[in-house]
Amino acid sequence: MSAGDIAMRNMQDGLAVPTFDDPAWVDPIPLADATVAIVTSAALHPAGRDEFGAGDTSYRVLDRAERDLVLGHWSPNFDRSGIKLDLNVVYPIDRLEELAADGTIGAVAPRHVSFAGNQPDDVATIRHDTGPAAAAALRADGVDIAIFTPV
Repeated sequence: MSAGDIAMRNMQDGLAVPTFDDPAWVDPIPLADATVAIVTSAALHPAGRDEFGAGDTSYRVLDRAERDLVLGHWSPNFDRSGIKLDLNVVYPIDRLEELAADGTIGAVAPRHVSFAGNQPDDVATIRHDTGPAAAAALRADGVDIAIFTPV
């Protein structure tokens, strides 16, 4: 294990984990009827625009057809070769298209959401502001189910 990995693990060991007194729960509709979206923490953005900055708690809306996406994560502690070979490693859009084509899911959402996963200790802005805003945008698109791809 590298010194960087050890430092990251030591830092994360001391982070408080938020708790939620009354977490929401819903019973989803059958997958065959569901519109599915991706929410990723890969800080994906279209090449050449909308880059994430340090401590950026905003999100990017990714069009379903967009494939020229860039991993905006700046942590040096993980291997980026997989995404260079296949975007679906962090953003399984083509797999969703296949699942929709064979009837496993009802439809692929027209838009998806990307956040930067490397956040400061306090994620209150995402929890109270940008997270709910992203969820509302997906609901407005008719999304029933979101899959999360952490990076």
